[in-house]
Amino acid sequence: MGLPLAITATGMVTGVGLSAPATCAAIRCAIDNFQETRFMDSGGEWILGCEVPLEKPWRGKTKLIKMASAAIKEVLQENTDINPAQTPLLLCLAEHSRPGRIIDDDAQLFLDLQDELGFEFSDQSLVIAGGHVAVAIALKHARELIHQQGARHVLVAASDTMLIAPTLAHYEEQERLLTSDNSNGFIPGEAGAALLVESASGKSENLLCCEGLGFAVEGAHIESEEPLRAEGLTAAIKESLTDAGCETGDLDFRITDISGEQYHFKEASLALSRTLRERKAEFDIWHPADCVGEVGSAQGLIMLSVLKAACEKEYSKGARMFAHMGNDDGKRSCIILTWGRGGGN
Repeated sequence: MGLPLAITATGMVTGVGLSAPATCAAIRCAIDNFQETRFMDSGGEWILGCEVPLEKPWRGKTKLIKMASAAIKEVLQENTDINPAQTPLLLCLAEHSRPGRIIDDDAQLFLDLQDELGFEFSDQSLVIAGGHVAVAIALKHARELIHQQGARHVLVAASDTMLIAPTLAHYEEQERLLTSDNSNGFIPGEAGAALLVESASGKSENLLCCEGLGFAVEGAHIESEEPLRAEGLTAAIKESLTDAGCETGDLDFRITDISGEQYHFKEASLALSRTLRERKAEFDIWHPADCVGEVGSAQGLIMLSVLKAACEKEYSKGARMFAHMGNDDGKRSCIILTWGRGGGN
């Protein structure tokens, strides 16, 4: 991929913390904030969820804007030399096919977010309605913006919520929601997150760098009737390894968007068995959704923020790792990351 991208700052608001350090500390300690929501399942029991406790009871699009704004402000407060007008914002949102999606106009939401923040971003900004894989798509765009179009910084942000009545009703009907009648399901949540991305070249400090990206489509996705062989995720992992110029055996552990459903654990296991060609005593798998719940398009950004904190505080399982994500429609992505001086080891 040429020069790697460095993730140099993070911001988050989640159900377990209203900042990146607070959220990462809670996830490190395996603390969750799963509580009864205002939604009820078909059995008459309250649905568990992980709600972001903002200062006012905002709902809907307003809350999405407030969460994204808070995460972006956290990043910008740590980096006062950033000029938003010269910085592209890649805003990651729920995929358009998401049942119960509350955003009817992506462009208007972007404009409303700028109004909330009080400034405008570069006209190179984009909205990426990509769900879980949106973060990898954003990094691909950021690579081009930085290495080919001369952008100094790129902001990647996401805001999403699953705590919407039609969304919960759909997933409960599909037996994918954790309820009193179904143990093989996810706990819904919501979150806002942001990352600052820039070139890793010329930097002497230790950095978390994206060195490879891979994309593919899984035919046997969770809503299909086909037998799962994890061909899509395997292909995405292989493409990212080629992009980074390494093998799975060179990596130390992985982090995923798995949020409780057995399908995704099986897929991750199959994909690893098809890409890892040497025996390793340990190859840990992290899944932060255990603490923050299923948070849609913000999941990938939270995963990378957790990796950055783990590397900085020296509790990661190694200096080279990969992150993989997938959407219900079969889209899969994989990101190869390294921690070291200027992105090296």
